[in-house]
Amino acid sequence: MRRLILFRHAKAEPRTAGMEDFDRPLTDRGRSDAALIGRVLAREDLVPDLALVSPSQRTTATWLCAREAFPSARAELRAELYDASAQTIRSLIRQAEDRADTLMVVGHNPGLHELAVALLIEAGATASEVKRVAARFPTAAAVALAIDEAGRASLDGLFLAKEHGGEGEG
Repeated sequence: MRRLILFRHAKAEPRTAGMEDFDRPLTDRGRSDAALIGRVLAREDLVPDLALVSPSQRTTATWLCAREAFPSARAELRAELYDASAQTIRSLIRQAEDRADTLMVVGHNPGLHELAVALLIEAGATASEVKRVAARFPTAAAVALAIDEAGRASLDGLFLAKEHGGEGEG
């Protein structure tokens, strides 16, 4: 793996009485922002070979909206990604890193956000890069990390829907 993309699910409907968190669908804004971030990533040549996707409704819908920009990408639903900790996500990445040049993980906060910040800190990223990623990771946010030969991550980009014409949080 030479690149890792961590993609938080897009905006979902609030949980209602009788609805499980796992089953929350995307809002119209969520579908639009997920597709937008997919197009932005593809335009930046940040196209996954393989996506590991949490099986919740909002994450699978996020992937389906974004993947239109990645027609050749393979996807695997991974139950362990549902509300996974940063450590669990890191373990799943290690298991898949030899199967993709660019690996995407579509999942949930706080695990994705915590992992992105930890990887940057461990690699000695600049304080401004760490601060930018640590500041916020709203719905439909994606962080792209270049991975060097030693496995260290460097920031390739932080993509927020609002900064690209979407409706998401900026």
